[in-house]
Amino acid sequence: MEDILLVNKEKDEIIIKINEGASYTTILEMADKQMPELKKMYEEEKLPIRITGRFLTENEMEEIKTIIKKEIDTPIIFDNINELGLHVIKKPYEQNIENSETYFFKGGIRSGQRVEFEGSIVVLGDVNSGAEVIAGGNIVILGILRGLAHAGAKGNKKAIIASHKIESVQLRIANVLKEIEKEEIEETKQFASIKEDKIILE
Repeated sequence: MEDILLVNKEKDEIIIKINEGASYTTILEMADKQMPELKKMYEEEKLPIRITGRFLTENEMEEIKTIIKKEIDTPIIFDNINELGLHVIKKPYEQNIENSETYFFKGGIRSGQRVEFEGSIVVLGDVNSGAEVIAGGNIVILGILRGLAHAGAKGNKKAIIASHKIESVQLRIANVLKEIEKEEIEETKQFASIKEDKIILE
């Protein structure tokens, strides 16, 4: 298995990369184990710490920051985002989504699962309620979309969401959010895109 936490000293900062597949409990255990190694890096100079890799919630970021601050008084920066989206997004940009790389996910996505990819995602099954699909490009679902889908997560408003049937209560494309009414869910909708800064279902 890959290392849970990779610590590297750069010219002007310390980089801590968190394994994206690691559970939060394991991350906390490794943080305690590697704290002595981290403290050694601060014997001579105080560099800021940048934490990157795995997506972290607000509470998780605060807890990790508290653990480090107990031992080391230094600025801590998270390459993270507060809303749904891809890791380490520096600024929104548009790309040619017709030619973006595509990740094929075989099977359905269960509740609690999150699938993320910088290009487009094709799901060969259903996306169940409580599951999340996040793509920098398009999202295409061959089954039924009941969970949350966020296409164009890097700010690309040209991205689309397509599914055999859309039954989700919420969709995102770029920074545009749509809450789907019950009446719309009952109708057969298969395609979502942005028109005049609004998500339109067709």
